[in-house]
Amino acid sequence: MNVIRLIRPTAEYSNDIWAYRREFLENSIDEDMGGCGKLRECSSAEEWLSQVEALTNPETCPEGMITADTYIAVRSCDNKIVGITDIRHNLNTPVLKEWGGHIGYCVRPDERRKDYAKEMLRLNLDNGRRLGLKRIMVSCNVNNIASERTILANGGVFERETEDGSGHRIKLYWIEL
Repeated sequence: MNVIRLIRPTAEYSNDIWAYRREFLENSIDEDMGGCGKLRECSSAEEWLSQVEALTNPETCPEGMITADTYIAVRSCDNKIVGITDIRHNLNTPVLKEWGGHIGYCVRPDERRKDYAKEMLRLNLDNGRRLGLKRIMVSCNVNNIASERTILANGGVFERETEDGSGHRIKLYWIEL
């Protein structure tokens, strides 16, 4: 695995953000793109950048949403986005408390099976420590073995299995910071 770093998304990365989105859509990947906010629904990278920036501050966070920080995982050797991850500052909504969790992450389809998800989660746990969180809830689809391994590799302890709002079975884990 090449070295990656988590950085806040900026307009400098607009073309690569949009290529990231297009790669999911063109490959008919119907996963939810966890950690990417509403990237799938946005009409431009600039719209998405504006949305994720609004979430960072309680004064600009849209009503019904939770403050969160979104990061792009950038490979150091070529400055390519290999993934996107976010961390929610709290779990103050029923969805997040029941099955959403603090951290979402998603790896670009052509960059999978290179341990980037494991490193993204590890780096984002450091962000949780900076936020003052004592433990982090992370979830994955019961059939997503790769994500489950990522969570376990970062100290995840299984709590329970539940169902999300769409009828999918979800596994919940806690990671002590």
